[in-house]
Amino acid sequence: MDILSMEPLLEKTAVYAIALIFCAVVVYIYLRRQKLNSRKVSEKIALAKLEGSFEPVSLHPVVDEGRCIRTGACIAACPEKDILGIRNGKATTVNASRCVGHGACFHACPTEAITLCIGTEKRGVDLPHVDQNFETNIPGIYIAGELGGMGLIRNAVEQGKQAAENIAKALHKGHHADFDLVIVGAGPAGISASLSAKKHQLKFVTLEQDTLGGTVFTFPRTKIVMTSAMTLPLYGKVKLFETSKSELLGIWQDALVKNDIRIRENSKVEAIHTDGDCFRIETRSGDVFTSRFVLLTIGRRGSPRKLGIQGENLEKVWYRLMEPEQQSGMDIMVVGGGDSAVEAALMLCEQNRVTISYRSEAFSRIKPANSIKISEAIASGLVTAWLGTNPVRIEPDSVTLETAAGEQKTIRNNLVYIFAGGELPTQFLQKTGILVTKKFGEAVLKH
Repeated sequence: MDILSMEPLLEKTAVYAIALIFCAVVVYIYLRRQKLNSRKVSEKIALAKLEGSFEPVSLHPVVDEGRCIRTGACIAACPEKDILGIRNGKATTVNASRCVGHGACFHACPTEAITLCIGTEKRGVDLPHVDQNFETNIPGIYIAGELGGMGLIRNAVEQGKQAAENIAKALHKGHHADFDLVIVGAGPAGISASLSAKKHQLKFVTLEQDTLGGTVFTFPRTKIVMTSAMTLPLYGKVKLFETSKSELLGIWQDALVKNDIRIRENSKVEAIHTDGDCFRIETRSGDVFTSRFVLLTIGRRGSPRKLGIQGENLEKVWYRLMEPEQQSGMDIMVVGGGDSAVEAALMLCEQNRVTISYRSEAFSRIKPANSIKISEAIASGLVTAWLGTNPVRIEPDSVTLETAAGEQKTIRNNLVYIFAGGELPTQFLQKTGILVTKKFGEAVLKH
C-alpha cells in the first residue's frame, strides 16, 4: 500500500484521535469539577457540624444513595439553599437543621430517592399516637398537621381537611355541647379544617394562641414557605411558585373572609377535660367552650415561657424574632443565653443598639460558631452584654436588670425579645391523656 492510498486512513485516525483526546479532556474536566464540588460540599458539612446545623431537628430529607443518580434536581428545587449537596456523586444533607419541610426536594427527585423523615436513629422525636382517621387514643380528640409530624404546609392543609371531614362523618346530632367542633390552632391545618368545617355546616370555633398563620407567621417576611399548589376547601386550587410568608397569609385571610370565618386569636387553650361524650375546653383568658369533638392543629414549638415580671405584658415585649430587617435605630434588649437569643442579638446589632442579658456568667450552651461570633460582637462594641443579670421590671422606655448581688441597672429600651425556652406541647398532650411515643428516624412522607 502506497502513502497516497493511506492518506484517508491516516486522516480518519487523526480525526478519531482528536475526538478521543477531546472526550478525554471533557471527562477529565467533568471529573475534576465533580471532585472540587465534592470537596466544597465536604467543607460545608464540616462547617455545618461545627455550627450545629448538620443534625436535623425536625422534618428533613433522607437520601437513598442506591436510587440517587445525581441529577441535582433536589438541590435546584430547594429555595432554602445549602440544605442538600452532591458529594462523591450522590446527594446528601448538609444543613439539615435548617430544613423547613416544604418538600420541594421530595417532589423534584426523578428517581424517588428522597424520603422525608422525623427524628434520627440516635435522637428521637415525641409524636402523639393517631390512627388513619387522625383520631388519638382519646375518642373524639383528633390531631392534624405539624404536631403529628407533618411539617409540610401542603400536606398539613390536606390533613386538616381530611380530619374535619372524618369528624363530620362521625358527628351525630343531639349532643349537649355548645359546638360540634373546637379547632385549636390557626396554622395551615387549622385554617383548612376551619374551611372544611364550614363546608360541612358544622357548628365550630377556631382558637389560636397567637396570630393567624401559627408557626408560619413567625417566619421572616421574605422566607419562601411554599413551592407547590394546594387546594383549600371552599376556595379551590391555589397555584403557588416560591410563595412568601406574606403572600400565603394573604391567601388564607382572603379565604376566611370570603367564607365569613373569624379566628379567635390570642386564645391559648390551657386544658381539655372530658365531659361525658363531649369535651370542656378552657383558655388562659378564662373562656370555656364545650364541644363534641376537638381537633388539635397546633405546632410543635409550644408556648414561650414567661418571666413573670412587671411590664412583661407591654406590646414592645416579643418572644420570637419577627421581621428583623424592619427594625433599625432602636434600643433593643435580648434576654437569654441560648442559640436563639445569641443569633437574634447578632442579627439585630448591625442596625440597632443591642444589649443582651443572661442569668449566667458565660454563654456555655451555644454552638461553637455562635460563641465566637458573639464574643467578637461584644469585643467590638456591637453588642453590650450584661451577664449574671435578670430583668426585674420592664417599662415603656426602659428595662431594669438586677445582678446576683441585688444591684440594679436601668437601661433605655424600645423593644424586648425574651428567649427563655418554651412549654412543650408534649406536656399539654400528656395532661390531656393523649399517648405520646418517641419516633427514631421514622418516615413521614415517602414514595
